[in-house]
Amino acid sequence: MLIIYIDADACPVKEEIFRVAMRHDLQVYLVSNSSLNITVDKNVHKILVSSDLDAADDWICEHITIGDIVITTDILLADRCLKNGACAISPTGKVFNNDNIGAAKVMRELRAYLRQTGLAESYNTAFSKQKRSHFLQAFEEMIQSIKRSFLK
Repeated sequence: MLIIYIDADACPVKEEIFRVAMRHDLQVYLVSNSSLNITVDKNVHKILVSSDLDAADDWICEHITIGDIVITTDILLADRCLKNGACAISPTGKVFNNDNIGAAKVMRELRAYLRQTGLAESYNTAFSKQKRSHFLQAFEEMIQSIKRSFLK
C-alpha cells in the first residue's frame, strides 16, 4: 500500500498533503524532531524523533518501501529514498528521479559553497500560490502514476 512520508519540520504544504491523502485514503507519516501543533485524522501519524541531525531522515529511510512517496526539501534524503525504491518530491513540486538527482546534489553543493564564501546570500524566497499549485499537480500525478503501476 502506498504510504506518504513527510520530512515535516519545514514542510509548507502539510495541509494540502492531508487533503490529497484523505481523498485517496492513504496513510501519512509526519516525521519531525520538534513537536508539531497540528490536528490530524486517523490516517495521519505524527512521529517525533530525537534532535540528532539526521534522525528524521534515518527514520523515514528505515520505513519506506518501493512505491512510497517522500515529501522533502532535503536532496540527500531524496537520494536515499530513490535508492530504496521510493518516490521523492519537493514541496514546490520538483519530482526527484534517478535522472536528475545527481545534478540536484551538485547544485546543492555549489549553493552551499557560494553561501560559505559570501558569493551568494542565504535566504529563502516566499512560498507562493504558484509553487503550492505546482506541488499539488505534481503530487496528484505521482500518486496516479504509482497506482497505475501497481494495478499492472
